Amino acid sequence: MAARANPKLVDDVKHYGASDVVKCYQCGNCSAACTISKDAHVFPRKSVHYLQMGLEKPLRSTLDPWLCYYCGECSEQCPRGAEPGETMMSLRRWLIAQYDFTGISGLFFRSWRAQLIITVVLGLLAGAGFLAYGFIWGGGDLSIYDGEKAFLPSHVVHLFDWVMGGVLFLLLAINCFRMWKFTMLNDHAPRVPLGAYVRHILLLPQHFLTQKSYGDCTKKRPWVIHMGLMMSYLVMLILIVFFLGDMQHGPEILWTHIFGYIASIGFLITLPLVIRGRLQKVEKHHQHSHHTDWFFIGLLAFVALTGIVQHIMHRTGLTTAANITYIVHLMGVVSFEVTQVPFGKWSHMAYRPLAIYFAQLQDAAKAEATVPLGAPAKPQPVA
Repeated sequence: MAARANPKLVDDVKHYGASDVVKCYQCGNCSAACTISKDAHVFPRKSVHYLQMGLEKPLRSTLDPWLCYYCGECSEQCPRGAEPGETMMSLRRWLIAQYDFTGISGLFFRSWRAQLIITVVLGLLAGAGFLAYGFIWGGGDLSIYDGEKAFLPSHVVHLFDWVMGGVLFLLLAINCFRMWKFTMLNDHAPRVPLGAYVRHILLLPQHFLTQKSYGDCTKKRPWVIHMGLMMSYLVMLILIVFFLGDMQHGPEILWTHIFGYIASIGFLITLPLVIRGRLQKVEKHHQHSHHTDWFFIGLLAFVALTGIVQHIMHRTGLTTAANITYIVHLMGVVSFEVTQVPFGKWSHMAYRPLAIYFAQLQDAAKAEATVPLGAPAKPQPVA
């Protein structure tokens, strides 16, 4: 069946950041310059072609935008200044909105005002809720940080973390299922047997933890900064979700605090580099910033800095100030997690490893389908 064209697709994706795609005349320099574009996944060229032709359904089913890490090499080699790297970034935003069954992602990406209002409202609601618990339901003392009569006992915050995390995980899981449905069950995708999903399953943790494909790009510095930022967040998330009681313990230092200090140092190193890069606009991948990029950076910096300040106040005996700062910190945490994990930039941590995993499954299935009857299947390299 012929794909139906959507003449408004280019205009729609412009809201997600792709403003120069009309300049592209399909010379192919971008794909030739990319070190990780190969075989069935010729990007950015193929994705740009789908976009220019208004082929919405094939564009929704492609994995190629997720295989691109936006090192900027393709944009540097473009003779028309069509910014193919930024187009791929914009398509990732667009795809997030396509996977999201709630429509919230699309609202955030299309309107900075909507994202600002929702971010502020979430923070205020979280702050009001924690204050209400401390003063009314919990009967705590604002001058007590830990132990009996604590204003915000660790077990209460821990329970809140698990409930919020469970809801956000469910929303993200549903969106990941929709991604699988769009990319693996479309008319042009090869049918992948269940056993193949099991055989290649280790690709998920491998690419999640190492961002291996990013390391294969010609430019290594962005990969190092990206890994430092992601691992700092991941370490802190594990500590908060599983060891919050130990993290609130004090004044003596536990082993959990050491990992927390390492993660905090990671934030203090990588966040200024990211902010400086986007302000100076020297590197190609920093020359265009969508409003959601600044929301992500700003919220993450807010959460990291308030967490560090709160910890210092606790350790120095300023318990009342530590409790107040803790509430402000939790307001930022709620806003960041809700807006960025299932609906924003941090969802990349789920979608990108899944895309690499699905791409490998598709490549292996296509290779097996082309093997003559009775001939041994050619083994496929792991991405």
